[in-house]
This record gives sequence, C-alpha cells and structure tokens, in this order.
Amino acid sequence: MNDLPARAPVVELRGVAKIYDVPAGRFTALDGVNLEIASGEFVAVVGKSGSGKTTLLNLLAGIDRPTKGEVIVAGTSMGALSESRLAEWRGRNVGLVFQFFQLLPTLTVVENVALPMDFAERIPRAKRRHRALELLERVGIRDQADKLPNMLSGGQQQRAAVARALANDPPVLLADEPTGNLDSINRAAVLELFADLNADGRTIVMVTHEHDARAFATREVTMVDGHIDAMPQAEAGDPGTPDERL
Repeated sequence: MNDLPARAPVVELRGVAKIYDVPAGRFTALDGVNLEIASGEFVAVVGKSGSGKTTLLNLLAGIDRPTKGEVIVAGTSMGALSESRLAEWRGRNVGLVFQFFQLLPTLTVVENVALPMDFAERIPRAKRRHRALELLERVGIRDQADKLPNMLSGGQQQRAAVARALANDPPVLLADEPTGNLDSINRAAVLELFADLNADGRTIVMVTHEHDARAFATREVTMVDGHIDAMPQAEAGDPGTPDERL
C-alpha cells in the first residue's frame, strides 16, 4: 500500500452529536465529535462505560443516526440514505463483530458466514459457499465449517463471526468488545487475527475495555463523557489543535 491511499479518510465525523430522550430527560451520548480515520488504520476506541464508545460505533455502522452533524463512511454520507438504502449500504460497506458472536444457532458455521452474501447479493450464488470456506480458512477454522455454532469454543465462534463480517469484503470492520467474552488465550488469538487483517490493509475500528487489546491497534481514541479526549496525543508531543490531531 502506498502512502497516498493509506492517508485517505474512510471515516469522517463532523460536529456529531447524539441526544436521546429518556424518562429522566435528555441524555447527550455524543457532543460535537470530530474524527477522521484513514484507510488502513486499526483504531481502538476506549473509555469508561457511558463515555459514548458504543454510540460512536453504532453511528459508523448506520445502526443509529446522529442528532446533529455528519457521519461519512466509505465515501457515503449516512444522513443521505433512507432506511432501506441504509440497510443495503451497511451490508456492502461495514462488517460487524460483536462481543457475544450472534451466530444463528440453527445454521452451520459455513452457512452463517455465507448469510451476508445472500442479503447483499454481490457474490454469485454458486460461489458463496466457496468464498465462505475460504474465509473460514483465513481465520483458521475451516475444519469446523459444517458444525453448528454450539459445537465450537468461544474463540472459534468469534473467529467465525470475523469471517462472517468479511463476507462481502467491506472496506471497514467494526468490532464492539470482540474479546470481552473470551479467555486470555482466545483473546490473544482473536487480537492477532485482527492485527493480521489490518496488516493486509483492512480498516478496523474496535471498541474495547481490554488494555492488552490496545497494543494491537495503530491508534487509540479515548472517549470521555461524549467527547474525544485529546490528551493522549498532546502527551505524545503531537502539535496542533485536537481536531487536527484526530
């Protein structure tokens, strides 16, 4: 990968706020967030519970919409899409990995991996199983392809979930606490898998509480009370305003 595409932003947030109406009143989950993530970065989003991490990830995935500001992912402004077009866009442009795997229990592992291909219809039907098997080979569990998810270990299930997230070759992989339900050995194995995918040029945004997970990322973004904390970059001696540094 040459320098120019590596610096091109694949994620942009401009003055993004997210406000929820709750029984106690209005709750501001995000407030004036500005952020750019370049193609090929592996960004760890960290912060205490309630800091806005998962809200940020949901906005990037198009699961939620901002109250104010603009979210641009893979060249598309999310606010310009209808709900139906947003679902289609999501299937083609982002891969999602969750803490609790969310594999369908009645489908085999290879069927779970192929399922996003059925929805997006980017890959010819005759080639979908073959691609799913290739992805399972990529994450190291091809031999588990025809088993049901409950026959796999937690680490194997998360690898299957990563393969499923890659089904339509999305430009961005989003992971919400992907190692939070794993033991230390499987956590390290999944993080190494993410690092390998990033080394191949995949852009990854990962929400995590795990300190060891941060070592695998190329950049860390800290959320505090709905804002991005600029202190980590300032302490590193990086010049410029907070928005410029991000």
